[in-house]
Amino acid sequence: MRTLALTALLLASGTAQAIQRPEVPVMSDDEIAATLQPGEEIENRVDGDLNGDGDIDTVWIARGEDKRFLHVQFAARGEFDLYHEPAGSAELDPYPLGSAEMTISKGVLVVKDLTGGTTAVSATYRFRGEKTTPKMRLIGLDATLYSRTWAHDGAEMSWNLLTGDVIATKMKLVGSGENANYDKSAVKRFKRPVKIAYMEDTPSAEETLDMAMKGK
Repeated sequence: MRTLALTALLLASGTAQAIQRPEVPVMSDDEIAATLQPGEEIENRVDGDLNGDGDIDTVWIARGEDKRFLHVQFAARGEFDLYHEPAGSAELDPYPLGSAEMTISKGVLVVKDLTGGTTAVSATYRFRGEKTTPKMRLIGLDATLYSRTWAHDGAEMSWNLLTGDVIATKMKLVGSGENANYDKSAVKRFKRPVKIAYMEDTPSAEETLDMAMKGK
Protein backbone atom coordinates (compact mmCIF):
# COMPACT_ATOMS: atom_id res chain seq x y z
CA MET A 1 0.00 0.00 0.00
CA ARG A 2 2.86 2.37 0.87
CA THR A 3 4.44 1.60 -2.53
CA LEU A 4 1.20 2.35 -4.34
CA ALA A 5 0.79 5.59 -2.41
CA LEU A 6 4.35 6.66 -3.25
CA THR A 7 3.85 5.85 -6.92
CA ALA A 8 0.64 7.88 -7.02
CA LEU A 9 2.43 10.77 -5.34
CA LEU A 10 5.27 10.70 -7.89
CA LEU A 11 2.83 10.53 -10.79
CA ALA A 12 0.86 13.46 -9.40
CA SER A 13 4.08 15.44 -8.96
CA GLY A 14 5.12 14.72 -12.56
CA THR A 15 1.71 15.74 -13.84
CA ALA A 16 1.86 18.99 -11.88
CA GLN A 17 5.30 19.78 -13.29
CA ALA A 18 4.06 19.10 -16.83
CA ILE A 19 1.11 21.40 -16.29
CA GLN A 20 3.37 24.15 -14.94
CA ARG A 21 5.82 23.92 -17.89
CA PRO A 22 5.39 27.26 -19.71
CA GLU A 23 4.97 27.33 -23.46
CA VAL A 24 7.43 29.22 -25.63
CA PRO A 25 5.31 31.87 -27.42
CA VAL A 26 5.07 31.37 -31.19
CA MET A 27 7.06 33.98 -33.11
CA SER A 28 4.92 36.88 -34.25
CA ASP A 29 5.01 38.46 -37.71
CA ASP A 30 6.57 41.53 -36.09
CA GLU A 31 9.40 39.43 -34.65
CA ILE A 32 10.04 37.92 -38.08
CA ALA A 33 9.87 41.36 -39.71
CA ALA A 34 12.62 42.53 -37.34
CA THR A 35 14.98 39.95 -38.94
CA LEU A 36 14.36 41.12 -42.52
CA GLN A 37 16.98 42.94 -44.53
CA PRO A 38 16.10 46.23 -46.30
CA GLY A 39 13.80 45.53 -49.25
CA GLU A 40 12.77 42.08 -48.02
CA GLU A 41 9.27 40.91 -47.17
CA ILE A 42 7.72 37.74 -45.79
CA GLU A 43 6.65 35.51 -48.69
CA ASN A 44 5.19 32.74 -46.53
CA ARG A 45 5.49 31.17 -43.08
CA VAL A 46 4.57 27.98 -41.28
CA ASP A 47 4.78 26.92 -37.63
CA GLY A 48 5.18 23.49 -36.04
CA ASP A 49 7.40 21.25 -33.91
CA LEU A 50 10.49 20.33 -35.94
CA ASN A 51 12.77 18.80 -33.30
CA GLY A 52 10.36 16.83 -31.13
CA ASP A 53 10.59 18.97 -27.99
CA GLY A 54 6.89 19.84 -27.94
CA ASP A 55 7.44 23.55 -28.62
CA ILE A 56 6.42 25.36 -31.80
CA ASP A 57 9.19 26.32 -34.20
CA THR A 58 8.83 28.85 -37.01
CA VAL A 59 9.77 28.78 -40.70
CA TRP A 60 9.55 31.64 -43.17
CA ILE A 61 10.75 32.74 -46.58
CA ALA A 62 12.21 36.23 -46.89
CA ARG A 63 11.99 37.59 -50.42
CA GLY A 64 13.78 40.62 -51.83
CA GLU A 65 14.13 42.10 -55.30
CA ASP A 66 16.73 39.58 -56.45
CA LYS A 67 17.22 37.32 -53.44
CA ARG A 68 15.19 34.81 -51.50
CA PHE A 69 15.99 32.85 -48.37
CA LEU A 70 14.35 30.11 -46.30
CA HIS A 71 14.86 30.59 -42.55
CA VAL A 72 14.08 28.44 -39.49
CA GLN A 73 14.15 29.34 -35.81
CA PHE A 74 13.61 26.84 -33.01
CA ALA A 75 11.73 27.63 -29.82
CA ALA A 76 14.26 27.38 -26.98
CA ARG A 77 14.41 27.43 -23.20
CA GLY A 78 17.11 28.96 -21.03
CA GLU A 79 17.42 28.67 -17.28
CA PHE A 80 15.37 31.80 -16.77
CA ASP A 81 13.91 32.71 -20.18
CA LEU A 82 12.08 31.50 -23.26
CA TYR A 83 13.38 32.52 -26.66
CA HIS A 84 13.98 31.54 -30.31
CA GLU A 85 17.29 30.65 -31.93
CA PRO A 86 18.36 30.28 -35.59
CA ALA A 87 18.37 26.67 -36.78
CA GLY A 88 19.19 27.08 -40.45
CA SER A 89 18.87 29.10 -43.65
CA ALA A 90 18.92 28.18 -47.33
CA GLU A 91 19.11 30.31 -50.45
CA LEU A 92 16.25 29.71 -52.88
CA ASP A 93 15.80 30.68 -56.52
CA PRO A 94 14.99 34.42 -56.44
CA TYR A 95 12.37 34.25 -59.19
CA PRO A 96 9.53 31.89 -58.21
CA LEU A 97 6.30 31.38 -60.11
CA GLY A 98 4.22 32.27 -57.05
CA SER A 99 4.77 31.73 -53.35
CA ALA A 100 6.33 28.50 -52.15
CA GLU A 101 4.07 26.00 -50.36
CA MET A 102 5.30 24.95 -46.91
CA THR A 103 3.93 22.29 -44.57
CA ILE A 104 5.12 20.55 -41.40
CA SER A 105 4.03 16.95 -40.83
CA LYS A 106 5.43 14.53 -38.23
CA GLY A 107 8.41 16.79 -37.67
CA VAL A 108 9.35 17.10 -41.34
CA LEU A 109 9.33 20.45 -43.13
CA VAL A 110 8.27 20.15 -46.78
CA VAL A 111 8.91 23.09 -49.10
CA LYS A 112 7.44 23.00 -52.61
CA ASP A 113 8.79 25.63 -54.99
CA LEU A 114 8.09 26.35 -58.66
CA THR A 115 10.54 28.51 -60.61
CA GLY A 116 11.46 29.41 -64.17
CA GLY A 117 9.24 30.49 -67.07
CA THR A 118 7.80 28.43 -69.91
CA THR A 119 10.52 25.97 -68.95
CA ALA A 120 9.85 25.39 -65.26
CA VAL A 121 11.52 23.55 -62.40
CA SER A 122 9.31 22.12 -59.68
CA ALA A 123 11.31 21.32 -56.53
CA THR A 124 10.34 19.65 -53.26
CA TYR A 125 12.73 19.96 -50.32
CA ARG A 126 12.39 17.92 -47.12
CA PHE A 127 14.09 18.97 -43.90
CA ARG A 128 14.15 17.54 -40.38
CA GLY A 129 15.32 19.18 -37.16
CA GLU A 130 18.15 17.69 -35.14
CA LYS A 131 17.26 16.85 -31.53
CA THR A 132 20.64 17.62 -29.94
CA THR A 133 21.60 20.83 -31.77
CA PRO A 134 19.69 23.74 -33.35
CA LYS A 135 20.23 22.56 -36.93
CA MET A 136 17.94 21.61 -39.81
CA ARG A 137 19.03 18.68 -41.97
CA LEU A 138 18.14 18.17 -45.64
CA ILE A 139 16.76 14.64 -45.94
CA GLY A 140 15.16 14.66 -49.39
CA LEU A 141 15.08 16.56 -52.66
CA ASP A 142 12.80 15.96 -55.64
CA ALA A 143 12.99 18.03 -58.83
CA THR A 144 11.20 18.06 -62.18
CA LEU A 145 12.12 20.10 -65.25
CA TYR A 146 9.38 20.38 -67.85
CA SER A 147 7.87 22.61 -70.52
CA ARG A 148 4.70 24.41 -69.51
CA THR A 149 3.88 24.75 -73.24
CA TRP A 150 4.85 21.17 -74.18
CA ALA A 151 7.76 22.46 -76.25
CA HIS A 152 10.50 19.98 -75.27
CA ASP A 153 11.48 16.89 -73.29
CA GLY A 154 11.80 16.98 -69.53
CA ALA A 155 13.47 15.18 -66.63
CA GLU A 156 12.80 14.37 -63.00
CA MET A 157 14.66 12.95 -60.04
CA SER A 158 14.10 11.91 -56.45
CA TRP A 159 17.01 11.87 -53.97
CA ASN A 160 16.73 10.33 -50.50
CA LEU A 161 19.68 11.71 -48.53
CA LEU A 162 19.09 9.28 -45.64
CA THR A 163 19.69 6.21 -47.84
CA GLY A 164 21.58 7.73 -50.78
CA ASP A 165 19.01 6.35 -53.24
CA VAL A 166 18.49 8.38 -56.43
CA ILE A 167 15.84 7.79 -59.08
CA ALA A 168 16.40 9.72 -62.33
CA THR A 169 13.80 9.69 -65.11
CA LYS A 170 13.96 11.02 -68.66
CA MET A 171 10.61 12.48 -69.72
CA LYS A 172 10.16 12.08 -73.47
CA LEU A 173 7.62 14.43 -75.06
CA VAL A 174 5.00 12.46 -77.00
CA GLY A 175 2.02 13.76 -78.94
CA SER A 176 1.19 17.41 -79.48
CA GLY A 177 -1.46 19.98 -78.65
CA GLU A 178 -4.19 18.63 -76.40
CA ASN A 179 -2.69 15.14 -76.73
CA ALA A 180 0.81 16.13 -75.55
CA ASN A 181 2.21 14.11 -72.67
CA TYR A 182 5.45 12.87 -71.17
CA ASP A 183 6.64 9.27 -71.44
CA LYS A 184 8.46 8.43 -68.17
CA SER A 185 9.61 4.91 -69.06
CA ALA A 186 13.37 5.68 -69.10
CA VAL A 187 14.27 5.27 -65.42
CA LYS A 188 17.74 5.02 -63.89
CA ARG A 189 18.46 4.12 -60.24
CA PHE A 190 21.75 4.57 -58.42
CA LYS A 191 23.21 5.53 -55.04
CA ARG A 192 25.10 8.55 -53.79
CA PRO A 193 27.31 8.46 -50.67
CA VAL A 194 25.26 9.10 -47.53
CA LYS A 195 26.41 12.21 -45.68
CA ILE A 196 24.78 14.88 -43.56
CA ALA A 197 23.70 17.99 -45.46
CA TYR A 198 22.44 20.80 -43.27
CA MET A 199 20.02 23.44 -44.52
CA GLU A 200 22.90 25.79 -45.36
CA ASP A 201 24.25 23.09 -47.71
CA THR A 202 21.02 22.80 -49.71
CA PRO A 203 22.02 22.51 -53.39
CA SER A 204 20.31 24.04 -56.41
CA ALA A 205 17.44 21.79 -57.50
CA GLU A 206 18.18 22.40 -61.20
CA GLU A 207 21.89 21.66 -60.87
CA THR A 208 21.20 18.56 -58.77
CA LEU A 209 18.72 17.33 -61.38
CA ASP A 210 21.29 17.86 -64.14
CA MET A 211 23.84 15.81 -62.22
CA ALA A 212 21.30 13.06 -61.58
CA MET A 213 20.54 12.73 -65.29
CA LYS A 214 24.27 12.21 -65.83
CA GLY A 215 24.30 9.48 -63.19
CA LYS A 216 26.26 11.54 -60.68
